[in-house]
Amino acid sequence: MSRFSEEVELEMSVRRLRENFHGKIPVDKATVLMRRYRNNHRMVAMEIILMKDRDLDEEDKWSLENDTVVRNVVQKLQTEEREQSERDARSSGASDDSKRSKQPKTSKQGTIKDRDIEELGKRLRVLPLTEKNMRMFDHAQKNLMPSVIHQFACETCDQVWWRRVPQRKRVSRCRRCKKKYDPVPPHKMWGIAEFFCLNCSRSFKGFGRMDIGSPCYICRSIILPTQILPPRRNMRDQGPRRRQQHSCLAEDCYNRQEPHVTGTECVHPRSRQKNNKPQVVNPSLPHISSGSTVNTCLSQGSLLEQVYELILDDIGEEESGEESDSSGSGHTVSS
Repeated sequence: MSRFSEEVELEMSVRRLRENFHGKIPVDKATVLMRRYRNNHRMVAMEIILMKDRDLDEEDKWSLENDTVVRNVVQKLQTEEREQSERDARSSGASDDSKRSKQPKTSKQGTIKDRDIEELGKRLRVLPLTEKNMRMFDHAQKNLMPSVIHQFACETCDQVWWRRVPQRKRVSRCRRCKKKYDPVPPHKMWGIAEFFCLNCSRSFKGFGRMDIGSPCYICRSIILPTQILPPRRNMRDQGPRRRQQHSCLAEDCYNRQEPHVTGTECVHPRSRQKNNKPQVVNPSLPHISSGSTVNTCLSQGSLLEQVYELILDDIGEEESGEESDSSGSGHTVSS
């Protein structure tokens, strides 16, 4: 394996380990442990939880001082945390000193001595015996990272994307302006919607939004979507199906039904383009950081991208193009 690939794999492992332990493990110690156990999450979790009393051997000490892979990963992640801390301090108005005091500092003596790792284990072991902490240790030992899928939208850049993000850190960054956002609220999501008509027991998909109903093509009843579906590669490869031209009650729908509802707008891409309206219907709110979360490999991963490819892209300092939104033709759409 090349040194470049080793850095990518080690960085992924360190990010995942720190997320599993909710950011309680400093970057340098997480990197040392992951390198020692060759990215074996279970072994590292056991080392921390069981608090093994073992000094670093000569090979570990040599790695800390001379291993380019370890050094590069530690420097990158610590720089990332320091910059994030400074941004949080500016946005919240907190003093720089109080923020910097929370950041791990690079120290050869601190990392070489296994006593620091032992103290870390002690701190983790005396955490309150709560369901949340029990779940954290259980997930860490099993190398699990609970995640959820959310829609995000940047009004400034007029960009819409979906991300799989950690449950405890539901935040995503716009890849153009680099600002962080909270998810679009569930009742304001839009896109390819799933409908179920109680009158005729018919289910169908089409463009829609959660807060406005669309007519059923069979019984003409107005129904609300049950959910907005994230885009998938296989959505266009589901074989032949019946297609209905989109039509809704929105005032600006390109195929408007009557009587239309004044003041409503259609979310179908054709209607948005025809009326010179932006892609973003309901923008995400800017994220206000509490300083309690850490950057993770999962938080920047999209549904259509691989984590490995994203980190390679990040290391190469190249921005890839935005994902194109799924534009599959729907049976109906909400306004």
